Amino acid sequence: MFKSILVPIDLADTDLAKPAIATAATLSQTWNGAVRLLNVLQMTPVMLAEYVPADFETQQRETSEEALAIVARESGIAAARISYVVRQGGIYHEILEEASAIKADLIVMTSHRPAMRTYFLGSNAGHVVRYAKCSVLVVRH
Repeated sequence: MFKSILVPIDLADTDLAKPAIATAATLSQTWNGAVRLLNVLQMTPVMLAEYVPADFETQQRETSEEALAIVARESGIAAARISYVVRQGGIYHEILEEASAIKADLIVMTSHRPAMRTYFLGSNAGHVVRYAKCSVLVVRH
């Protein structure tokens, strides 16, 4: 049923992602599916561009890819069934784009317990749940 599972990860808080990765690992094993880890780098604001090194975005991408490789190795998912990618842009937009690109059957992501501010402003998880064309499993932390 779930042959392609996307797991967005915020590398600034990998502990938050652990329940989603564990859930994806179980589903991947159950359905013999593939797991794609995703990290989204936000664009450097134009106002700050002159203050960062010329290769800042390249350095960020390389650092993120190295961190995702470690997360993938530690996930418990067979190397043949896990991959990772780094995208750059708006978080929920890039999650939805990657889900479409890999034809994901399921997006598994974690979310903090809702607070009043998320009811009014929305959140990345909320946007993904509303606009994804596949099933979304939100694992509460």
